Amino acid sequence: MQARKTVPLPGSERNPARGARVTGPVDGNEPIEVRISLKPPNSLQQKAEELATQSVDKRQYVSREDFEKTFSTDAATIERIQQFASEHNLAVSHIDRAQHVVHLTGAVRDMSQAFQTYLEHYQKPDGVTYRGRTGAIHIPDDLANLIESVNGLDDRPVATPKIRLRSKSTATGVTPHAGAASDFKPQDIAKLYSFPTTANAGQGQCVAIIELGGGFRQSDLNTYFGAHKPTVTAVSVDKGHNSPTGDAGGPDGEVMLDIEVVGAVAPSSNIAVYFAPNTNKGFLDAISAAVHDKTRKPSVISISWGGPEDGGGWSPSVLNAFNAIFQAASLMGVTVLAASGDNGSSDGMDSGNHVDFPASSPWVTGCGGTRLTSDKKTIQSETVWNDGAQGGATGGGISTAFQVPTYQKNLSAALTKGGTTPLTGRGVPDVAGDADPETGYDVRVDGQNFPIGGTSAVAPLMAGLVAILNQNLGNKTVGFMNPLIYNAMGTTAFRDITNGNNGTYCAAKGWDACTGLGVPVGTALLGMLKGQAAKA
Repeated sequence: MQARKTVPLPGSERNPARGARVTGPVDGNEPIEVRISLKPPNSLQQKAEELATQSVDKRQYVSREDFEKTFSTDAATIERIQQFASEHNLAVSHIDRAQHVVHLTGAVRDMSQAFQTYLEHYQKPDGVTYRGRTGAIHIPDDLANLIESVNGLDDRPVATPKIRLRSKSTATGVTPHAGAASDFKPQDIAKLYSFPTTANAGQGQCVAIIELGGGFRQSDLNTYFGAHKPTVTAVSVDKGHNSPTGDAGGPDGEVMLDIEVVGAVAPSSNIAVYFAPNTNKGFLDAISAAVHDKTRKPSVISISWGGPEDGGGWSPSVLNAFNAIFQAASLMGVTVLAASGDNGSSDGMDSGNHVDFPASSPWVTGCGGTRLTSDKKTIQSETVWNDGAQGGATGGGISTAFQVPTYQKNLSAALTKGGTTPLTGRGVPDVAGDADPETGYDVRVDGQNFPIGGTSAVAPLMAGLVAILNQNLGNKTVGFMNPLIYNAMGTTAFRDITNGNNGTYCAAKGWDACTGLGVPVGTALLGMLKGQAAKA
């Protein structure tokens, strides 16, 4: 059979991870699975954009069953992918037309030939090893208008948990330093932020949490919550499992923080924790599994893992594949929230300004961080979280990957050095909440109780709030939140944060690149969503 003409898959170029060196080739007989993300129908994005302009009461969401009927990949496209697989001695291991995905399995040798790439082993300066490639992958030219992204060839870790320990916490074996601020229970913060006080908070809602490592122990949850605890279910994706590591300050801390914050704020909700490998493929599969889950039907997704959008972990084609999933979520009335990062305006890069993905996706609500001072009865002060390079600071800034979304048109970011700069791309974050570990959240991890901070705490806090909002909206869900909340800028639905900076950017009246619109005032936000006037 004559070889078909091939073309580079746009946006598929990869470079080695920073400082990584090649340690040798990958065994050609090694089995491998890849995810082919297919381009969704154009009607999906069109419908998502149309829905985004509507108020909650006008939105007609699509059920997961109807989504499958309306927006699935057509059979002819699947047949062409199957033919491609057959031509290269690859097997089709899984097809999900509603998720626009085909998984292929085969030997490294055959995968490399099919996608015209070369796979090698790499080692990063921190000792982490991964299978990787460089340059673009190639696909038959007659598939170029069908394939969005191919993931799984490169299995480098792509995300980190956005948690920070107090500088001298019990988790590090050192007594907290004198004068450290008191930590809060999540329900303390919910009360200070005027979350609606609802009987059986979160009832009827499922909150999905995405985890790329670590695990939880039910005994810790039983101790932490006592009698009134949420139902927590572990969901395995791509052979990822609930696997506590004993690293209380690492992945286990992330998992427990996420569950305990959501469960404390919305104790009558169901919590589904989707565990997947920390790779592009694992991350995509986990989020897609949550969005399309017909059994648990999450109405909210909390993501506290991420990385710099331009830091080498994501290629443009991968970002497009994520966005297609987030657009699908918006059609089904699912709210997606993500931590904005804990390394200030640099997002941990060596130089320049960078924002964290997936918080930088225009279809995700990015969650920034503050430092909250309170006697647990009233708020005494709240400023931008910034404890310096070692202590951490809220992520935020201007995307270089995504254009300015409609809901952020004509906004500017205030600069620490003075003046402002117009948004040239998507601005991050959208909302904020307490994230400073010095005013952190009391959690229990691996048998220990200690405070944790970081923007990782804000995403589940806001997820708990959305679960309560959904409960109070009756037969509606908030869904894609950003257009709704930007309409509330300057109203009592948000308490503006106007002091502090995260490096390059500073807080200011209105939206800023540190704390977004500010801290939600839960009851006022509910009133706004119900169509009640909330003007200051």
